[in-house]
Formats: sequence, structure tokens, C-alpha cells
Amino acid sequence: MRSPFHPILAALAAVTAMAAAAPPSEVDYELHTKYSNEYLFRGLNLGKDLVEVGADVTADVRGVGLSAGVWYGSFQDNAVPGLGSPTQDAIELDLYGQISKNFGLCTGSLGYIYRYFEANDNNTLNTQEVVFGLSHQFWGIDTSLTYYWGVEKDNNGYSEFALGKGIELSHSLVLNCGLALGYLAEQGQLTALTSKLSLDWGVTHTATLSPFVKWSVALSDDNDTAYYGSKNQIVGGMMLSVAF
Repeated sequence: MRSPFHPILAALAAVTAMAAAAPPSEVDYELHTKYSNEYLFRGLNLGKDLVEVGADVTADVRGVGLSAGVWYGSFQDNAVPGLGSPTQDAIELDLYGQISKNFGLCTGSLGYIYRYFEANDNNTLNTQEVVFGLSHQFWGIDTSLTYYWGVEKDNNGYSEFALGKGIELSHSLVLNCGLALGYLAEQGQLTALTSKLSLDWGVTHTATLSPFVKWSVALSDDNDTAYYGSKNQIVGGMMLSVAF
């Protein structure tokens, strides 16, 4: 049987190969680790005590942005049937890649995400998404509109409109403010409004420590979506990232 990772690994290998061909000054790498008291995903609480690690590579090749990465997370007491157990943490592994281009009026991007869940029933939770994005900065505010199209199952998608602003407090402190509104186009329903505040502290030239807090307001309780019974959430945590 052909491995479900094959197309994703091939795409990531292609992005990595193209990044390797770029001049060294145009390739950036980042490693990060983070703890959150709750696993908040698109306004849904999937569990608690999320511990994650990740690695990303980005490059610019002849005006085309390329990026790829891997994300690994472990969390407890999840609310997803068939994933994990009271005595075993749930495990998620994400592989992703993206290509983007600045067209002047806006930046367009096309990406792909593969999410693998360990110990789930018959691999029914594993998902693949094609990601379409548009972004631009208006009056110093980062603005983006992203659509995540589910490749498998019902092919339904998730849309998100986001705003973000970084405020430099000192040479080593930046306050980041973000707001994201989720929408299910196929069902015609808003999902959740999530705000985030984080304080990036440049501990060294390459290392950044970022305490953060998120507040998510539930906007849907429809029983024909995953948001049935969703509630308002407050999440806090800390991230350490190293760029080189």
C-alpha cells in the first residue's frame, strides 16, 4: 500500500531542495518549543497540557517565497473520540509546505498540510488540506484571508480572516496583538472569534521567549458541525524559539 506520507514528503523534499538552491543569506531556519494549558484549534478545545516542538525553513528564490516545516504535539484528556485515552497522551504530527508570491496589491500563497494522529481508530482522524491565502498590510496592520480546503471526507473547508499588529516596546521587547474570525462557508456559519496577546522577549540575538494568552469566543452551537457545544476559552502558555 502506498504510504499516505508519500505526496507530502515529496512536496517537502521539493521545497527543501529549492531552498537549498537559494543563496545562504536568503534561507532562514527556526526551531521552537511551546507549552499551552489547553490545545485550542480554530476555536475548539481538543485537550489540555499541549507540549509541542517544531522546525521551519523559509527561503526566497527569485522573488518566490518557499517554506516547509514539521510540527509535533502531545496533549492529554482530549475531547476527540477515538484519539488517546485517560492513560495515554494523544499524539499529532503535522507536515506542511507553502509557496507564495507578492503581486503588489497583495501576497498570494498556496500550501498543503498533512495531519497524522497516532493511535486513532482506523486512521479516520488523519486529514489533508490545501491552503489558499491572500495577505496584505493596511496602515501597519497585517491582514489575511485564508481558506483551508479539506481534501478528504466531505471536502468541506474552513475560512479565517485575521488581523495582526506588532508594537515595539524596546529593542528587545515586542507586543504582538492578533484577532482571528473563523467561518464555515459550506454551512454558512461563523465559528469563533479568537484574540491573542504575546510578548516577544529577545533573550539573545537568535533566541526569543514569548509568553502568551488567547481568548476565544464561541459563535456557533449548531449540532451539524464540530462546534456543537463549543464554549468560550482562555488559554495561556509560553514559547521559546531560536532562529538561525
